[in-house]
Amino acid sequence: MDSRCSSSADSRLNSRVVGSVNAAALCARVESYEAAAEKKCISDVRRTFCLFVTFDLLFITLLWIIELNVKGSIQEQLEKEVLNYNYRASFFDIFLLAVFRFAALILAYAVCKLRHWWAIAITTAVSCAFLIVKVILSKLLSQGAFGYLLPIISFVLAWIETWMLDFKVLPQEAEDENRFQSFMDVAERAPLMCPGPLSDGQFYSPPESVADSDEDLDDKHDPEKGLIQQDAVVASEGRKKNPALHILTF
Repeated sequence: MDSRCSSSADSRLNSRVVGSVNAAALCARVESYEAAAEKKCISDVRRTFCLFVTFDLLFITLLWIIELNVKGSIQEQLEKEVLNYNYRASFFDIFLLAVFRFAALILAYAVCKLRHWWAIAITTAVSCAFLIVKVILSKLLSQGAFGYLLPIISFVLAWIETWMLDFKVLPQEAEDENRFQSFMDVAERAPLMCPGPLSDGQFYSPPESVADSDEDLDDKHDPEKGLIQQDAVVASEGRKKNPALHILTF
């Protein structure tokens, strides 16, 4: 019985230890995840998206500066395209369109940390509508390679930004949030599922009973032997009380 009680106590102790270790590991994992989330105020995919938006502005700016340098002096071309702006012949509005996309997307998705697609939808729709109208009404196609290059690149970059946000940034962040929420739910249920600490008096071995000795158990199983022993005890007590009876029986 002692070995059986000790084995059951050991098994329960092991299960409690394993449960407490799992709960501690889960809590440590959740705390590390929370610390990492607090340390990184913006996710990796969102940071990549913001870097691509910055690349969009810098690339369009570089192409516009190259276009100004190809036609002549940069100062003269700036006066011609900026001060004497002409919708049909100037590339300055394409540069302003890239600035508009950069300012709107960085403000929405880096500063405000927006988790919706409406901001990128507005910037892409405005960019596409403006570029299509400009290509139709302007004389950019007669101004050499840059008349083709700047509108096409600006159009393609706007749609790449839309694809990145809709298929990479928002789904990845939603998946990370669901994973973190599942960790939190498991961590909240862990103290209820795992057993508590063991107390010193929870498991013990009962003391040996003097009354239930082996001889008593044999007497219980053999009633005749018990009656014989009982008669012998009564006879011995009678001899002690009446010594003459003891002499006669002798």
